[in-house]
Amino acid sequence: MSAVTGAGTGRAPTRPRRSATLVTGCVLVGVLVVVAVVSLLWVPYPPADTSGDRLMPPGPAHLLGTDKLGRDLLTQVMIGARIALTVGIGSVLLGGVLGVAGGLLAGFATRWLDDTVSALLDILIAFPTLLLAMLVVAVRTASLGSAVLAIGLGMSAIVARLTRVLVKRVLAQDFITAARTSGTSWPRIVTEHVLPNIWPTLLVNLALQLGLAVLAEASLSYLGLGPPPPNASWGRMLQEAQATVLTAPVGAIAPGVLLVVLVIGVNLVADGLRDMADPTRRRTR
Repeated sequence: MSAVTGAGTGRAPTRPRRSATLVTGCVLVGVLVVVAVVSLLWVPYPPADTSGDRLMPPGPAHLLGTDKLGRDLLTQVMIGARIALTVGIGSVLLGGVLGVAGGLLAGFATRWLDDTVSALLDILIAFPTLLLAMLVVAVRTASLGSAVLAIGLGMSAIVARLTRVLVKRVLAQDFITAARTSGTSWPRIVTEHVLPNIWPTLLVNLALQLGLAVLAEASLSYLGLGPPPPNASWGRMLQEAQATVLTAPVGAIAPGVLLVVLVIGVNLVADGLRDMADPTRRRTR
């Protein structure tokens, strides 16, 4: 018989297993984060430098070659990583703040106000996010801030609806009734009971929204509505390289592969966070 090592259980306490999905996602995203940070301090060539020959293949002078204007592709890719993460994280922060605030308002509102807010959220969600982003960018002109604002506004409605549902679910629990009976104020209920119970699900959703925000930024840049030059964007690189994809494929392959890697990495992180928030889901795999 084995020795009893756990108090009252007969088993030694086990540490939660580290999610391979989460680790893989963090590695993929982490590599691109490092590239983005390095681009703030160093890039092989100035972003607007067109001194190289056009459409050069990869070589010692230009590791990924050059584009049709003679710009270094490695420089463009590194700056593109920074732009993608800046817009993605900025959009998630903006959409998260606005969405959580709106969802809390709807969750605690009276019935008629809740119905009004819910109807507005349904309208915003039904409106295509990319089209909304295009309208915002068209009004404000194309810039990094416009992209963050446009994508963040479109994202906020999705976060707000999810927050509203989660808040309603928590408010229906018996411990909320007990807290109100004991005289706990609504602000304390929000900070001590509501937010701690909804943040795991919100965190998973925001991680998923980050991947969508990166794709939305690439789509806007592909259409010419993203951050203007000399800021490089993977979406604009894909648009510029489509005419020379057969003669100089690296110009399209490099940003396309990195875009896919970033989105997959973010989704793996979200999946790993979901496993941590719901251990029963991990055990049923």
